[in-house]
Amino acid sequence: MAAVRGDDAGPMATLAHAPSRSTAATGPRLPDTAPSVRHLGPNWYAAVMGTAIVANAGAVLPLDVPGLGVAYRVVWALSALMLLTLLAARAVHWARHGDQARRHLLDPAVAPFYGCLAMALLAVGGGTLAVGREVIGEPAAVAADAALWVLGTLVGLTCAVAVPYLMVTRHRIEPGSASPVWLLPLVAPMVSAALGPALVPYLPAGQWRAALLFACYALFGMSLLATLLVLPLVVSRLIHHGPLPLALTPTLFLVLGPLGQSTTALANLAHAAPGAVDASAAHAMGAFAVLYGVPVMGFALLWLALATAMVVRAVRNGMGFAMTWWGFTFPLGTCVTGAAGLARSTGLAAFDALAVGLFVLLVAAVAVAGTRTAVGLARGNLPAPPQPATT
Repeated sequence: MAAVRGDDAGPMATLAHAPSRSTAATGPRLPDTAPSVRHLGPNWYAAVMGTAIVANAGAVLPLDVPGLGVAYRVVWALSALMLLTLLAARAVHWARHGDQARRHLLDPAVAPFYGCLAMALLAVGGGTLAVGREVIGEPAAVAADAALWVLGTLVGLTCAVAVPYLMVTRHRIEPGSASPVWLLPLVAPMVSAALGPALVPYLPAGQWRAALLFACYALFGMSLLATLLVLPLVVSRLIHHGPLPLALTPTLFLVLGPLGQSTTALANLAHAAPGAVDASAAHAMGAFAVLYGVPVMGFALLWLALATAMVVRAVRNGMGFAMTWWGFTFPLGTCVTGAAGLARSTGLAAFDALAVGLFVLLVAAVAVAGTRTAVGLARGNLPAPPQPATT
């Protein structure tokens, strides 16, 4: 993968996996972009994540508006249906187009998106317990969440090891080509850490609850430290090689994922701690959640402003729709849940207001990305083979 500077497209543009504005949802259909599961890459799981996080984030907001609960349940059901459909389609992809699937694994711009599979499983599972239990009942919701959490965690841990292994041993990566998508397989264990605490009260008191709680702290640690290794590479690439290609600019929002999700994880762990560990340990976990979460949320807001400015620049330079637009959604959702967790830990209404404001942005981002994706599917332009990013 060659290094790029400014808006030079380069091979990194393969991760967009959708044509830009001239050939996507707004342009003429081309013969080589006919819909086919051959071109259905792992990046499509980002649509499931982005949809599910709307219900998950909405469920923790301090809003008492008639109809919102029903809306969240509808969104959760939609995300579950999307997940089942995509799992089936990806199974067909591997069965009929194994060569393309293996090519994805060997492409350093595409392989990190396998982390999205784990996060899609986890997000839908978390929504099943938080929102779906009103539909299917609490016992079924707990069982479904537990199964999806275990499966998602195993897939996430596998990706967190396998993708960096492939990057070291099989991928050809040039200096200065670091991308925010490298964070995707690394943040998956953090999603497990954030959603695992909801299952703690359903385990037998004592060792079982404590084991899950501390396992989530271990998942938090491995994801955080891995993120701290990769994030400086991304910043260095931006400073020394200029902005990302236009189609990849939305991936800057992916940096918000580990920031918001780690804040969410510690807040949820602190909330679950009193029923799993002794009072002194629970108090320390609560203090840690605040002392870590507030500064990290501050940095997340700083990065949000920077990433937004870069997106505005890209739009002015002609950035069109690509599947990378789903990168706006899930990371924003983690900031919503992170702010809501801080509001619960500190009692500050300012964090509630921040969570609601970010949720409005999240809903707008999902509405736009979802509409453009649906139009592309209806017109037969999606899924599409990789296209060069526009300059």
